[in-house]
Amino acid sequence: MMDNPDSSATDVPDESWIDRLAPEGTRPYLRLARVDRPIGTWLLLLPCWWSLSLASPSWPDGKMLVLFVIGSLVMRGAGCTVNDIVDREFDARVARTAARPIPSGQVSVRQAVVFLGFQLLLGLVVLLQFNAFAIGLGIGSLVLIVLYPFMKRITYWPQLFLGLTFNWGALLGWAAVKGSLGLSAAALYAAGIFWTLGYDTIYAHQDKEDDILIGVKSTALKFGAATGPWLIGFYAITVCLLAMTGYLAEMPWPYYLALGIGASQLAWQIRTVEITDPKNCLAKFKSNRNFGLIILAGIVAGQVMN
Repeated sequence: MMDNPDSSATDVPDESWIDRLAPEGTRPYLRLARVDRPIGTWLLLLPCWWSLSLASPSWPDGKMLVLFVIGSLVMRGAGCTVNDIVDREFDARVARTAARPIPSGQVSVRQAVVFLGFQLLLGLVVLLQFNAFAIGLGIGSLVLIVLYPFMKRITYWPQLFLGLTFNWGALLGWAAVKGSLGLSAAALYAAGIFWTLGYDTIYAHQDKEDDILIGVKSTALKFGAATGPWLIGFYAITVCLLAMTGYLAEMPWPYYLALGIGASQLAWQIRTVEITDPKNCLAKFKSNRNFGLIILAGIVAGQVMN
């Protein structure tokens, strides 16, 4: 029996494009990789595109843009697969997650491990298109991918570890162009970590009742009703670090204009988020794609002008 039978509906979407277009045998695996929920892929991809564009002398290389799209899609899927393997017993006890492929029995643990291996192989094929330094850096991210699912068991700060993991592309994009790292990339990576602390704290407020029931931790539970000031802090540091990134990279005015617009978007999130309303939290979380695209536009415009 589920511990929370009165929780909100399952997080497995009904009648998505997977049900309409994908062969039946592939559907559980596509759901396991969250292919029908692209926001996670966007949030993994955007720091890659930021860094790639920041390191490029003008327009970013089209081939690299596509490679990062493929790599983000595959590695986000691999991360979700690892997470679902590790959390299968927790997921089975919560109505919202019980219909996921592993706890529902659509995919066995062994099949999930094989699928994980396939995704990692695809990720390696993408990574091998880059230089040797970027390849080594990309392989290093596997440690974070494996450790992240366990963090919610031991700390109230799993969102910090998600930030370390999800923003690795802020280093990788730069390395793919330059063959090394620089202060601009380091500042961009740090900015991404604080951005993730903000948006994933908002996301975690959807799950706090279930998290209490099954005994896992999050920043949403740690901050509770005091979440607002923390969001102000996280997002303010994000903007400051992005400004530092622009200074270190000698970016012209279009970048700072975009940063100002992006800061307004973050302020709107803080002002309008309702931490007791899961739908509101999800909408604010998803709006971070817009923030990421605004910053990307500023970086590209600045580099083209330089």
